[in-house]
Amino acid sequence: MKITELFARGEFVVSAEVGPPKGIHIDGLIEGAKEHLSGITAVNVTDNQSSVMRLGSLATCKALLDAGLTPIYQLTCRDRNRIALQSDLLSAAMFGIENILCLTGDHTRLGDHPGAKPVFDLDSVSLLHTVCQLESGVDLGGNPLVGEPPKFAKGAVVSPCSDSVDAQLAKMERKVLAGCEFFQTQAVFEPEKFIAFMERARQFGKPVQLGVIIPKGAAMCRYMNNNVAGVHVPDEMLNELAADKERAKAGITGVEIAARVIRECRPYCQGVHIMALGWESKVPALLEQAGIGAV
Repeated sequence: MKITELFARGEFVVSAEVGPPKGIHIDGLIEGAKEHLSGITAVNVTDNQSSVMRLGSLATCKALLDAGLTPIYQLTCRDRNRIALQSDLLSAAMFGIENILCLTGDHTRLGDHPGAKPVFDLDSVSLLHTVCQLESGVDLGGNPLVGEPPKFAKGAVVSPCSDSVDAQLAKMERKVLAGCEFFQTQAVFEPEKFIAFMERARQFGKPVQLGVIIPKGAAMCRYMNNNVAGVHVPDEMLNELAADKERAKAGITGVEIAARVIRECRPYCQGVHIMALGWESKVPALLEQAGIGAV
């Protein structure tokens, strides 16, 4: 199922993110996704997130698809040249994976193999162009594909709370021109900034999913403030998380904060993307508090 079809019908699309394990044992991830995420639209699968080597996104997407869930295949340019990227896209289409999220990827020096050579033969914009090229039945070398070409719902990311809004809007425009059909945002903790951004971004006419993280504590949020571009957790939220450490540790405060952000931003977006960071079990409660319920 292409999520672009749901956007076109005016449905509010809910997705959540999972990270493959650092190993081959995936039963726990699949069972957890079936238990906690079966009521949402789609499950994003990260691609060696933060440049940390893990089980592949493509294999994990196939396992989720076999389990009856709708995956969104995250594909980064960091680890593959254009030959490998095109090959993996064809493999995804062969498996029946219809939704992709095109990312440039974090630099290898940030991960657990800092000596690894980054590739970056393409970036997210040129990867979107590559997908469109394959969909036309021709590869980047001008060679025709055999048989029916692949068809995807093509997504990308944007950071609406970045200090440089104009730069983000310019990147968004380039991605739209390259073929992007929907966007997922970096985590939002400042609804007023998101709303102001969306007032300008609606000129592109593409559906946007609000990105939310369930914050696990004040220390985690301070780390994001210092190290994650485009993310800022306001002091009042930090104080809220620090006021009762037991409630924060149990996820109660984090769910309340994330639900509040969703409620404030929902009129200005076409969906929500939840980055649970291991707290997938909190997703049903988050959606209930946000007033979304089962999708």
